[in-house]
Amino acid sequence: MEKTCEELFAGLDCTIIGNAQEKASGIAYRSDAVAPGDAFFCIVGQVQDGHTFAQDAIDRGARVLVVQRKVYLADASDVTEAVVADTRKAMAIASSRFYDDPSSSFDLVGITGTNGKTTTTYLVEHIARCASKRTGVIGTVGVRIGSQLEKTAHTTPESPDLQKVLARMRDAHCDVVAMEVSSHALDLERTWKTRFAVTAFSNLTRDHLDYHKTFEAYFEAKARLFSSEYPARRVICIDGTWGKELLRRCSSAGDSVLTTGFDTDALIHPVRVAYTPQGTSLILDVRGTEYAFSYPLIGRFNVDNVMCAFGIGLQLGIPAPVIADALESAPPVPGRLERVAMPQAPCSQGLGLTGETTALTDPPNPGTAKALDGKGCPSGIFVDYAHTPDALEKAIASVKEATAGKTIVVFGCGGDRDTSKRSIMGRAALSADFAVVTSDNPRHEDPLSIIEDILPGMQSAPGRFEVEPDRRRAIARAIEVSAAGDSILIAGKGHEDYQLVGDEVLPFNDVQVAAEELASALAGRA
Repeated sequence: MEKTCEELFAGLDCTIIGNAQEKASGIAYRSDAVAPGDAFFCIVGQVQDGHTFAQDAIDRGARVLVVQRKVYLADASDVTEAVVADTRKAMAIASSRFYDDPSSSFDLVGITGTNGKTTTTYLVEHIARCASKRTGVIGTVGVRIGSQLEKTAHTTPESPDLQKVLARMRDAHCDVVAMEVSSHALDLERTWKTRFAVTAFSNLTRDHLDYHKTFEAYFEAKARLFSSEYPARRVICIDGTWGKELLRRCSSAGDSVLTTGFDTDALIHPVRVAYTPQGTSLILDVRGTEYAFSYPLIGRFNVDNVMCAFGIGLQLGIPAPVIADALESAPPVPGRLERVAMPQAPCSQGLGLTGETTALTDPPNPGTAKALDGKGCPSGIFVDYAHTPDALEKAIASVKEATAGKTIVVFGCGGDRDTSKRSIMGRAALSADFAVVTSDNPRHEDPLSIIEDILPGMQSAPGRFEVEPDRRRAIARAIEVSAAGDSILIAGKGHEDYQLVGDEVLPFNDVQVAAEELASALAGRA
C-alpha cells in the first residue's frame, strides 16, 4: 500500500518542499519504528519533540518528513518535507486517508466517560452479535476482532495504529465496532477524522487531572466527541451535571439524542431493580414501554452500563426486544467485578449466598452483624479496575448489595499519576467495612510515599484499615480476616496481568493471586 504526499495532504494548509508525488509506504511517529519508505510525523509531545528525531528517521529510510517547522538535515536532499500547522491533526488525517477511510465502512460506536467504558463496549458487542452482526472492540483490555484479542498500549490507540486496526476490522467485514474513547485521545487528536455512527457518554468523575489540570478542561476534552467535529447519533446519561450540559449542547445542535439514567426524565430509566449475588433483575422504561429482564452482572453502576448499551443498540437500529434478550446472557468483563472462582463444599456451605434480593429503595446492607473473626471463608472475591474515588465507592457499594456479611477492600493508588486524588481514594475506601491499603502500580514512585498520601483520608476511622505494602500479602491478609458470608473486593488493577515497578513490568494478576492465596488459606484452615 502506498499513497503520494498529494493524496495524504490534499486540502490541508500544507507546504510541500520537494516532490509532491513522493510516495509513502507507511506512517510512523516513532523514529525507532520507521521502515524504509515511511512518512515520519514529527510530533511535539509533553516530554519529547519529534523534530529532534528527524535525522534518525531519515537514516532508517523515511522518505517524507511531516513537520511544524522546516528542519535542516544532512544528506536529506532527496527527502520530501510537508510543513503543517499541527502534525498531530495532519497525522490523523493522513492515517485515515492512507487506509482509505476505514471507519466509513461500518457502524463505529464511540463511548467516553470516566467509568463504565469497557463494560459498555462489551455489552454493545454482545448485543450486536445477538443481532447477527460481525463485531470488533477497541479499548482498555485490548483490540478484539471476532474472537481474537490483542493487547494495546493505550485505551484509544494513536491515530496510525487506530486507522490500521479499523482497516483490519473493515477487511474482516465487521458491521459494528465498539470503541472506548479516552479524554487523552480526544485532546491528542487520535480520533480526528474518524467517523462515528453513535457516540455515548457515561459519567464524569475525578481522574486524569495530572494531565488536564482542571475538571473543566477534562470535561471539554470529553465533550469534543459530542461536538459538530464528530457528528453522530448520541446516547447521554443525564444523572449528573455534566451529562445534562452535554444534552443541552446536543439538543441545541439538533442531534438525535437518547438519554439514560436513574433520573425519571431520561428516555431510558429503571422502574425497578433487584440485586442478587448472581446478578440483577431489571424493569426498564424505554421511551414509555417497559422491558423486564435479568442479567449476570451486579451493582448499580452496571445498571448505568446496561442502560447505556440499550440506548446504543437502539441508535444502531436494533429492536428493543432483541436488545433485552441479548442482555439476559451478557458476558463477564475481564477485571470488572470479575469473580474469583470459589472452592466447593464444605467451605462453600457457609458462603452466605441466600439468593435474597435487595430492592432499589432498600438501604444497602450495613454489614455490621459480626466482627472480623477470620472464620470460614468469604462468600466471594471480586477483582475490579476501580482506580478513581467514584469508581471505588461504586464498586464497594455493588459488592455490599450482594453480600450478607462484611465487605473488605484491598486497594492502592498508581504512581506518577494525579496525587491529589489519593487521600480521596482513602476516604472512599472507608465505605467498606475494612480496608487493606497496599501498592498498585507504583511506577517510579516509592510505594510507601504513595500510601502516606492515601492515609490522611482514612484517619477518621482508626481500626478499620491496615497497611500492607506488598500486594500479594495484602490480598492474603484480606482473606485471613474474612469470615463466612463476607466478600472481598480487590480494586485498582482489574484485567492487568502485571505490576509496574520502576522500569520493570512484573507478572501480577489479581485474579490468579487471589485464587492462590485463597487455596493456601483454606489448606491452612483444614
